[in-house]
This record gives sequence, structure tokens and C-alpha cells, in this order.
Amino acid sequence: MKSNPSEEAAPMPRTVSFREALRFWVKLGFISFGGPAGQIAIMHRELVERRRWISEDRFLHALNYCMLLPGPEATQLAIYVGWLLHRGWGGLVAGAFFVIPSILVLLLLSYIYAAYGNVQAVAGVLSGFKPVVIAIVVEAVLKIGSRALKGRTHFIIAALAFISIYFLHVPFPLIILAAGVIGLVGARLRPETFAVSESSKRKSEAARVADKAERDKAESVPTVIDDNAKPPPHTLPSRKRDLRVFAFGLLLWALPFALVVIWRGYRSLHAEEYLFFTKAALVTFGGAYAVLAYVTQAVTGARGWLTHAQAVDGLALAETTPGPLIMVLQFIGFMAGWNNPQGLSPTLSGIAGALITTYTTFLPCFFFIFIGAPYIEVLRGNRNLSGALAGITAAVVGVILNLALVFGATVIWPHGLSGGINWFAALLGLLSFIALYRFRADVLWVVLSGGLIGLARALLFS
Repeated sequence: MKSNPSEEAAPMPRTVSFREALRFWVKLGFISFGGPAGQIAIMHRELVERRRWISEDRFLHALNYCMLLPGPEATQLAIYVGWLLHRGWGGLVAGAFFVIPSILVLLLLSYIYAAYGNVQAVAGVLSGFKPVVIAIVVEAVLKIGSRALKGRTHFIIAALAFISIYFLHVPFPLIILAAGVIGLVGARLRPETFAVSESSKRKSEAARVADKAERDKAESVPTVIDDNAKPPPHTLPSRKRDLRVFAFGLLLWALPFALVVIWRGYRSLHAEEYLFFTKAALVTFGGAYAVLAYVTQAVTGARGWLTHAQAVDGLALAETTPGPLIMVLQFIGFMAGWNNPQGLSPTLSGIAGALITTYTTFLPCFFFIFIGAPYIEVLRGNRNLSGALAGITAAVVGVILNLALVFGATVIWPHGLSGGINWFAALLGLLSFIALYRFRADVLWVVLSGGLIGLARALLFS
């Protein structure tokens, strides 16, 4: 007697083993070039389209939360998906291997830069990197602006943010706080204005790639975490667990800081780096370019840890390595230690500064996810949060425009406006911008090409 199909047992839900996920996260750490947009696009292609570990809507829901947070959204997205799949250990492994390859590569590049930066060949490569970086930042202004500035209010916020940081030198966190408040008030008074910006935001980064991809509704391989999947037990909010996570995170922050103070002293450069980059990790919204704008304003000003030119070089090196673009902060931490060894060898001081910077930059990412993600999983949209995000995103456009002008002046007018234009840098920057913006060339290849052009120029005209 044939059984009724409706009475047959439902198929077992598809799962992903921890070992399989580990292999992917290790691979991702070595192929995640292209900055946040490229990294999110890679994860979307691998996790949503190819491996079908998470559905489109769940992926974008996680991405939207990560965009609300300070710090690198691509890293936080990897932690989020790892946590969804395999609890805390999954998130820890996903985030760690997203960063570890770039830590090692950038440490090596930072040492070569600091120790041999005056060598003709190295100087030539860097002279080609710098104009490309300016083009990348200008392109970021246009891309983010096209998504974020959807109404008169957004343009006003962006303009005020630019004026505040460029002319008035208002601290970046205050600009972001004010923009968030304006966005929140605007969402209450004129919700239709800010809803547009949020809708645009939802189509950013991975969504832009997703819009071009054809969804195969008849796909025979089921999605592991689909839109209707029942939330796993570990994703349900729990105050008891939140307190444990918070206490453990506080311990992971305080214990290394105590060791740094014992080793170097409370008023040492390395202790100051620990505190400064912790604050930067907690208040820097808007991605790597906005973070760099805030950090550059601080470390090249009163602190005097390094110069604007060195900050530009660091961004160029970070663009050539896998991993999050915010790794440029590791370079800044390294150079701060190298320039101010305070009794240590420059190499040891630089390495200590780099590792301290990286640790304090990425530690909050894990706890933003582990504490906040369970609540975001049960949250399906909030008008007030959307309005605040729209205001912050508009302000970020003005902040990044400031970064483009500061870096552009440093590279194209290296000796000031009266010192004449560096025509090589101006032309290479223009060609790089055309390649990136008009022809959508891969960022990595544009940066490497700029370095090779700079090297050839140094060798031919030495």
C-alpha cells in the first residue's frame, strides 16, 4: 500500500558543519579585497547565491544592522552570519579569520615602509599609490552621496557636517551625534523624507549586487537559514546572557590594558593608543573612510603621531591587502609606535602599537553582534532608527568629502598652493578616477597599476 505523500516525514533541514564553515571563513580572509563594497559582494555571492547558507532577506536584514553600528560593517556582517550558523564560536571564528591575514600582511608592509620608505624604488611605488587613493576617496563620496542624499534635508546635513569638520574642526563624534538627532526628529516630523534614504540604504553594497542577480526560485538545494526558518534557540534575546557577554567583553578589554600599563606606564604612547582607538571603535560610524577622517584629524593634529602624507600612504597599503579597509588604523598604530619608541626599538614599539590598535578596533565588533543581534533578529523595522541612520549617513558624506580635500591637497600640492602642482599625481589621480568610476575597474588592480607606474617613473627619471 502506497503511503500518502502528505503523511511522509518532512525532509531533515539542511545544516552546515562547523568544519565546512571554518574552511570558508579562512578562504574569505584571503580573498576579501575591494573594500567594504567588494567584501560584502563576495559574501553575498558565496553565502546567498552559491552556498545558500542564508536567504537574501536575512542577509540584508543583518547588513542593515551592521550599517547602524560604528566600525567595519563587512567584518560585523561576517560575525553575524557566523553567529547565526554556529553560535558564539561561529561568530568568533568568522570575525577572526576575516582579519588575521590582513594583520600579518600589513605588519610586513608597514615595516618595509617605515624602514625602507626612503629607498628610491619604495618611494616611487608610494608616489603611484597616493593619487589612486585620492581617486578612491572621491569615488566613495560620489557613490555614498548618490545613495544617501535623497532630499534637501540630507544635503543640508552633509553640508553642515563638512563645514563643521573642515572649517570649524568639530570632533567627529559630535557631528555624528547631531546628525543622528536631526535624523530622528526628521523621521518623526517628516517620515516620508527619511524613508527614501533608508530605502536607498537597503539597496546599498550587497543589495546593489543582488539587484543584478537572477534569483532561481526553483533551486533544488534548500537554503540553510531561509526567510521562514524558526529562530535557533541561541538567537533569542536573554538579559542573563547579555550580562555575561558584557562582563566577558569588559574583562577582555581591561586585562590587556592593565598589562600594557604595567609594561609601559599609564602615560605611555601605547596606553594612550589603547584608549584612543577604543574610543574610535565606539564612535566612528560610516565605514573606513569616515573613521580615517576622524583618526587623521586627531593623530596628525595635537598628538602629532604621524603626518598627513603618512596617513595617505597607509590607506594605499591597506587598499592592497585583503581584509577590511579599516586595517589602515593598524598602520597608523604602527607608525605612531615607530615614530615615538619611548625607550623601545622602533620595530618593537611599532609592532606593539599595531597590535594594540587592531585589538581595540575589532574587539567591540564581536560584542555589538553578540549582544545586539538577538534583538535585531526579532526586529523587522523601526522608523526612528531608520531616520537616525539616514541622518548619520548624510553626515558621513560631508566627512568623507573633507577627507578627500585634505588628502588631495597633501598629494597634489605637496608644498602648499604656492609651491605648484604635482602634475604627475594630478594626472594619475584623474586617470584612476576614470578607471574606477567610469569603467568600474577593480580597486586592487588600479592601486597596483598606480604603484607600478610610480615605480617605472622613479627608475626612468632618477
